[in-house]
Amino acid sequence: MSAPVIAVDGPAAAGKGTLARRLAAHLGLPYLDTGLLYRATGRRVLDAGADPRDPGVAEEAARTLRPTDLERPDLRGPEADAAASAVATQPGVRAALLQWQRDFGRTHGAVLDGRDIGTVVFPDAPIKLFITASPEERARRRHLELTARGNTADPAQVLAELRARDEQDAARAVAPMKPADDAVLIDTTTLDADAAFARAVEVVRGKIET
Repeated sequence: MSAPVIAVDGPAAAGKGTLARRLAAHLGLPYLDTGLLYRATGRRVLDAGADPRDPGVAEEAARTLRPTDLERPDLRGPEADAAASAVATQPGVRAALLQWQRDFGRTHGAVLDGRDIGTVVFPDAPIKLFITASPEERARRRHLELTARGNTADPAQVLAELRARDEQDAARAVAPMKPADDAVLIDTTTLDADAAFARAVEVVRGKIET
């Protein structure tokens, strides 16, 4: 088969980004963290002193997004998380960023990770993975990530913010986060990065050889 598009979806801190990057390197495919598009859009809105929930401002930020915006060092953390989730609920923002993602994947195949790759961006992708883990385990990982960066974070608050984002992402009217009907579910709650990667490679190999 020609170079495939591999859709890797799932909630925050489930390990999908680490897995998708490693999978792309293993297969020699380009990689795109589509969440960065929304994070960068949200950050541009914040830079303008505006509200990420403002549809007009958010859509303009998405339409004028530059590749260099994805390289900013301030696209992680609670503020960026909240802004990304807010702009991602807006149809105009999602429409503006949809073509970017499709052009990237269709050029030479790719591994893309996000929340609606397998359901909206590439519903015909031959390989779809949905990476998940328990909220408590994801909150533990996110807390470790934040403290490793020198950010003070209360574990209970991290869990509350993660649950709130899960709810918002799953309940939004446009492109809600959910597994595609034909996605393979990988629960990483009790898996380390190597075990999760091995499982993903097993799934991909089975799909390619079929």
